[in-house]
Amino acid sequence: MSVYEIVFSPVGGTKKVSDIFTKSFCTDSNYIDLTERKTDFKEFEFSEDDICIVSVPSYGGRVPGVAVSRLEQIKGNKARTVLIVVYGNRAYEDTFTELQDVLERSGFSCIAAVAAVAEHSIMHQFATGRPDSQDEAEIASFAKKILSKMEQGTLPVSLKLPGNRPYREYGGIPIKPKSGKLCNQCGICADKCPVGAIPVNLPSETDYGKCISCMRCTAICPQNARNISKTLLTAGSMKMKKACSGHKINELYI
Repeated sequence: MSVYEIVFSPVGGTKKVSDIFTKSFCTDSNYIDLTERKTDFKEFEFSEDDICIVSVPSYGGRVPGVAVSRLEQIKGNKARTVLIVVYGNRAYEDTFTELQDVLERSGFSCIAAVAAVAEHSIMHQFATGRPDSQDEAEIASFAKKILSKMEQGTLPVSLKLPGNRPYREYGGIPIKPKSGKLCNQCGICADKCPVGAIPVNLPSETDYGKCISCMRCTAICPQNARNISKTLLTAGSMKMKKACSGHKINELYI
């Protein structure tokens, strides 16, 4: 039996949650980075004896489309799978139902799920600093509970998760990072963009048709040269303030 941690995490929040869970679940695991666009995901094939921990962020209550397309290339072969959905203190809506459908179509067997809060990837005033120490303890306890039920053979045959079918519509957001005067054309952002929205030969530009507003380029730029419009950020923050206020809780589904 092998454990695989399969993660789509452009800015690190989802990976942090996934790492906390995985390290509490087992002492040794294999990491698969869904944000790496150069990987041939068709090469990954699991067995019924394997355990997969699949972690994705919620984008507008949905699974990021690029994560869907990459998960669809992997062969699950009935590998037991824990779903982790991470959201920025607003809501995860239909992310679980979509992720479960995608995984089951790819042959994974969904046995448990965790919803966790992380600092918002764009509006950092929401869920600032999360997952914090309290979240870490709770997520670790979720991992132990799932492992215990797995060992006892008491996990549900059919996993029931919140969400709707058909899924809610999501057309992206208008907030797109732009390169400023500090850009020295180093090309790190172009190399690491999950969807190839930044031209390798002209990294100061952005293909806004491809950009999914994941904010990876802003997070990894060593010059802090990539930023988003303060006007759009302020307008978006005002719109999201009510929905993102308060302390949202982590949830376990088994």
